[in-house]
Amino acid sequence: QVQLVESGGGLVQPGGSLRLSCVASGRIFSIYEMGWYRQAPGKQRELVATITGSGITNYADSVLGRFTISRDNTKNTVYLQMNSLKPEDTAVYYCNADIQRSIFINSKANYWGQGTQVTVSS
Repeated sequence: QVQLVESGGGLVQPGGSLRLSCVASGRIFSIYEMGWYRQAPGKQRELVATITGSGITNYADSVLGRFTISRDNTKNTVYLQMNSLKPEDTAVYYCNADIQRSIFINSKANYWGQGTQVTVSS
């Protein structure tokens, strides 16, 4: 089994910062793209940022210049540094990853974490 566990969410004032972490554990052979998504109440889940195994990043326009995604392949961990937070960033943030569980390519699957709440409010 593979698990993704997020941490680092919480309540922060507008303009503040938070750092989210997501650790992948279990039977892991290789991790490909990792990313962060978010879902606000009454809205669809949306992409925030992704990062490939070689470090190529992609961001939603709404977070470009404020958020930074990074990963530590030695720790099977992806991070999201969030600066200059705005009330509209309030959402549940989900970690996502493409993980291959064995040497067989057909063992590759997509996984989600359980989510961590980020609330930006004064």
